[in-house]
Amino acid sequence: MGTQKPRILPWLISQLNQGQLEGVAWLDEGHTRFRIPWKHGLRQDAQQEDFGIFQAWAEASGAYTPGKDKPDLPTWKRNFRSALNRKEALRLAEDHSKDPHDPHKIYEFVTSGVGDFPEPDTSLDLSGRYSTSDTHEDSLDKLLSGMDLASDAGPPSLTLALEQPPQLSLSPSVDAPASCPNLGVRENPLKQLLANDDEWEFQVTVFYRGCQVFQQTVCPGGLRLVGSEAEDGTLAGQPVRLPDPAASLTDRGVADYVRRVLSCLGGGLALWRAGQWLWAQRLGHCHVYWAMGEELIPDSGHKPDGEVPKDREGGVFDLGPFIEDLIAFIEGSRRSPRYTLWFCMGQSWPQDEPWVKRLVMVKVVPMCLRALVDMARDGGASSLENTVDLHISNSHPLSLTSDQYKACLRDLVEDMDF
Repeated sequence: MGTQKPRILPWLISQLNQGQLEGVAWLDEGHTRFRIPWKHGLRQDAQQEDFGIFQAWAEASGAYTPGKDKPDLPTWKRNFRSALNRKEALRLAEDHSKDPHDPHKIYEFVTSGVGDFPEPDTSLDLSGRYSTSDTHEDSLDKLLSGMDLASDAGPPSLTLALEQPPQLSLSPSVDAPASCPNLGVRENPLKQLLANDDEWEFQVTVFYRGCQVFQQTVCPGGLRLVGSEAEDGTLAGQPVRLPDPAASLTDRGVADYVRRVLSCLGGGLALWRAGQWLWAQRLGHCHVYWAMGEELIPDSGHKPDGEVPKDREGGVFDLGPFIEDLIAFIEGSRRSPRYTLWFCMGQSWPQDEPWVKRLVMVKVVPMCLRALVDMARDGGASSLENTVDLHISNSHPLSLTSDQYKACLRDLVEDMDF
């Protein structure tokens, strides 16, 4: 006989009282405030015990059976957060999820206390599930799944075009009253845009001594900047061959120097996306320095953000801070976030002279990030008063109000392990 999902609050109180999960603990004698570990899954120091509460809820709710189902930390984390956010008796008091030493969140009950939530009968049936039912929560789930928040009334809308019908997650909370629109499916449309490898196209522009000599939009799957047609075809990533300088440079001496740089690229400069990061790696002898900059010019006059490592990957772009900065830009509290990567090949970064003096500079623009920023810019940033028609692939438009757009962005920050 199957069992019903336990109620999240009585179950959670039971876990807090037992004190068996790492980092899950009451913070006061009255048992009104408690902490939950909230470490990012991509952190190098992440351990299995850091995510024990998420796995425990996945098992208790029937979403995960060890030995049968494939572990899915991002889904466990999202479902746990969504279950808490649906509870009016609970609110997020402090968010320390970005703390480099102890990432966690602090929740508190806004009712009279835990006495309002009796602990569940934790006896197990033959399947190992908790036998406590959650009729009220199931009814709420059905109600939420039938709601359509994308009404005609309210703030003007933004139009976001997607390849497939959007999947939206509904995670209302007291801290984020606006929610992603529910169109009958569960996934955040912006997550679909950013998590889908098919949307991660890169526009590559090559400059020799400040003159643009090449531009190409590279299909999804990552790329490698190479200097020879005889490059290693067994390596991953679409090869992008930098052009022969003789076709664009009249100075033979400069052209010869450019050829020397290209000949040292070897297997190339690789760039690809994995999770919320863009990674780079050089596969040849040619040193490569990189920095974030504007689309028109690199951020010269300053030190580079780093050197691309050889024979190992190095992170060059983190989507998390970009999304947070985009939210601040929409609210009018900061400038537009940067998303353009500049690479200087074979020479040091031009921090003491104009970038146009460098032999080979390459600009890489992730097109989906440009699209997100264009949506905010075209809509007036802080006001977003105009309707924006954002075309990505051959797709159907999805209308989002400005509040819904920001709510979906905030949901991305909260659930960035995709």
